[in-house]
Amino acid sequence: MALALPRIAVPPVLDPHALTGLDPAARIADLDGETMGTSWHVRLAAMPETDLAAVRKAIEARLAELVDEMSHWAPDSLLMQFNRAPGGSWMTLPRDFAAVIEAGLDIAERSGGAFDPAVGRLTDLFGLGPKKVNAPPDSAAVETARRASGWRRLVYDSGMRRLRQPGSCWLDLSGIAKGHAADAVADLLGAMGLRHALVEIGGECAGRGLRPDGDPWWVDLETPPGLALPPLRIALHQLAVATSGNYVRGDHNLDPRTGQPAQGGIVSVSVLHASAMHADAWATALTVLGPERGADLARREGLAARMISVREHGADEWLSPALERMTAGA
Repeated sequence: MALALPRIAVPPVLDPHALTGLDPAARIADLDGETMGTSWHVRLAAMPETDLAAVRKAIEARLAELVDEMSHWAPDSLLMQFNRAPGGSWMTLPRDFAAVIEAGLDIAERSGGAFDPAVGRLTDLFGLGPKKVNAPPDSAAVETARRASGWRRLVYDSGMRRLRQPGSCWLDLSGIAKGHAADAVADLLGAMGLRHALVEIGGECAGRGLRPDGDPWWVDLETPPGLALPPLRIALHQLAVATSGNYVRGDHNLDPRTGQPAQGGIVSVSVLHASAMHADAWATALTVLGPERGADLARREGLAARMISVREHGADEWLSPALERMTAGA
């Protein structure tokens, strides 16, 4: 049987500034490691004088900073300090943490709470963090955790970068922090003069510039195994992509509004965005909302998104108008 040719999606415009420093004599170098309970991988256009050991050291130091700030697995992280803080207290956030909170609260509001950075008590209750559980929680425990949770309980002072702990509210930034980390590493590389790179952290990808041969950084969107869908290849030129799905770790998306696992029937959502952080959070929100409401939100927000759901007759794939335009222009 002949393999289906991949569909191609390309950004609508080429950023001329992204060509700065492009040298066809460069070689592609690969670096990788572990962070945030997952792996990281960087492909970059390197010149002979590029000190890859120094680049690796800088990447590892940058990722360690983010873990120290926003990990809910590290008991001494700043996030866990906030979770333990007394009600009514304020915490001044470093720039990375503040950027993630600002984006998370904005997307929480625009998604009607389908994405929520303040669901730590619920994810803990369902064993989706460091604490493992042997059975699903009962409805009373879920309701107690839900009442202690929620982005609307938070107060954020953007001018002072301060976040108020309302009392017993736990943050969980796992649906947005990996995306931010991909952006942060790509920005770090750019500051080091390495403007042409592909950064992947736990499946969230950020592409900057071009390959030395002038091609974009190509990434195939993840498709759940066993589903007969034609491949969809994305040109990650000044573009990021994040995927939320239940086919790797099982059902792990909670609906923050109900405190229960999401019931929309979606098995995979991929979102393309200029920011991997935003793509990460939006993919979670669309997954929680389900096919119909998720599609409505993607249209309203102008998101380039692919949603895959499983019906009795097989897999349904939906491409948002923004993503359709990217494939039509390829």
